[in-house]
Amino acid sequence: MPFDPNAAASNDSGVFGLPFTKEESALVLLPVPWEATTSYGGGTANGPRAIEKASKQIDLFDLELGNFFNAGIYMLPESEEVRKWNDMAKEAASLVIELHDEALPDVINALATVNILSQQLNNYVYQQTNTLLHEGKLVGLLGGDHSSPFGAIRAFLERYPAMGILHIDAHADLRDAYEGFNYSHASIMHNVITRTSLNTLVQVGIRDFCETEFDFINAHADRIKTFYDIHLANAKLNGKHWSQLCDDIISHLPQEVYISFDIDGLDPRYCPHTGTPVPGGLDFHDVLFLFKKVIESGRKIIGFDLNEVSPGETYAGEAEDTAAEWDANVGARLLYKLCGLTLISR
Repeated sequence: MPFDPNAAASNDSGVFGLPFTKEESALVLLPVPWEATTSYGGGTANGPRAIEKASKQIDLFDLELGNFFNAGIYMLPESEEVRKWNDMAKEAASLVIELHDEALPDVINALATVNILSQQLNNYVYQQTNTLLHEGKLVGLLGGDHSSPFGAIRAFLERYPAMGILHIDAHADLRDAYEGFNYSHASIMHNVITRTSLNTLVQVGIRDFCETEFDFINAHADRIKTFYDIHLANAKLNGKHWSQLCDDIISHLPQEVYISFDIDGLDPRYCPHTGTPVPGGLDFHDVLFLFKKVIESGRKIIGFDLNEVSPGETYAGEAEDTAAEWDANVGARLLYKLCGLTLISR
């Protein structure tokens, strides 16, 4: 039967209810079910699965972007091996978090386990992303916590050495080995700055950070430009248009832009179950307007990651936390827009 984009998604359809294979698709999504170092709310490892399920409720026609889905979008199956690594690392990390002030042999061994498994995860993500890029695919990563895309960023930098990262987040993510974890979700951008050749990191919506992170930003002012949420909010309250603020943000970006999107960069009313929600933040339309202006400026979105969408810790396939379906719904719609913007910007 021919595919009808106006009909309900079939049971055997792919992400967004689409019929495409990996080979037929211009854009491939890599799910990473990982949340090893989460120290507050949990459930983000189940984000990719919940988003894929919610994605089949989306109407494919987009008023602004048209029928971009015809280029083909495919989501790879989750890796069961990554799932096992996550379960092992999360169990070890819980011991470290609980007894982090005690230099016990069990704690030291548990910390080593988490760091080794995190490196394995980074290598897996790097290899998967590198393979897809060499196949000529556009790539979007779907986490998991925000440590998930480090390997993908490494792979993108090898292919696009002049790229910059547009980082949407409530947190600066510039802590050095937070709680002893080399690849903590709170350290992703510290690792990017200190372990890769990235020249430009532009952060938007940041509103929760420690003094050490603030000092790190100032010490790396040649590579990091941070638009703090309080400054953006004050500017809007004093009558400055969001469009003008977007122009300022975009002026700091190079021609090739990679988007790293932590869902808690949004106002938490959109995804209240995310691991570390913070009051304030960007509106849904604010962030999409910013992304559209990136393209209108002549820049290209080369890839993206979307992280920290949590369907709640009770999620188990069909028996998810009903209240948390809202988070997956918002995540799926943001993912669809990110796919469309990436496809049309190429």
